[in-house]
Amino acid sequence: MTPDSSRAAAAARRPDSAPRPSPPSPRGAAVGRRIGIGLIHGGWRPRVLGAHRVPSAGPVILAVNHAHNVDGPVLMGTAPRPVHFLIKREAFIGPLGRFLTGIGQIPVDRGGTDRTAVTSALGVLERGGVLGIFPEGTRGAGDFAALRGGLAYFAVRSGAPVVPVVVLGGAEGHSRLVPALPPLRGRIDVVFGDPFAAAESGARRTRTELDAATERLRGRLEEHLARARRITGR
Repeated sequence: MTPDSSRAAAAARRPDSAPRPSPPSPRGAAVGRRIGIGLIHGGWRPRVLGAHRVPSAGPVILAVNHAHNVDGPVLMGTAPRPVHFLIKREAFIGPLGRFLTGIGQIPVDRGGTDRTAVTSALGVLERGGVLGIFPEGTRGAGDFAALRGGLAYFAVRSGAPVVPVVVLGGAEGHSRLVPALPPLRGRIDVVFGDPFAAAESGARRTRTELDAATERLRGRLEEHLARARRITGR
């Protein structure tokens, strides 16, 4: 079990007398989706493949590779349902922080066990919403190689199906006007995979099961990445 999954599991087991945090707003996430649609289609040329594979109702976890800083907005604007993403707490500063909170996103402290973020994320799934997770934890190669344990914990704890998602093209070059962004009007491919269960029904949240779930997730995500590259030619 990774340190991330150990901390998350321990946090969930400990009794807590503090009030539950306010759940992220479903209405806000719906507004965020509309903003994402306008942003992504206005700035780039997204090609979305397999969006019909996302269940139309019920709890779902989108596990997304993370190679560029537009991956979150890309998913918000291309997923068929509003998404609540776990986003690093450092982004929730000033006006941007108020905006992210307003559109139903969840701040998470990546340096330790963030019980508030865990509770909020599980609350999204309990009410049948869509939780977006970058299982690598931070931007990198986007190849799912450095998988952290949080995805397995949420999948096993909630029983929600996991839909693998690959974003390709966002890291191929930079905009001349805004170097931090991909080339404007460039093509970005978003490929959704088939939903699957991270663990057998009724699996206990033991260290052994979470470790096994992490390895199953890694295998399925890497398989989907290879498939996405084949069908997009990227």
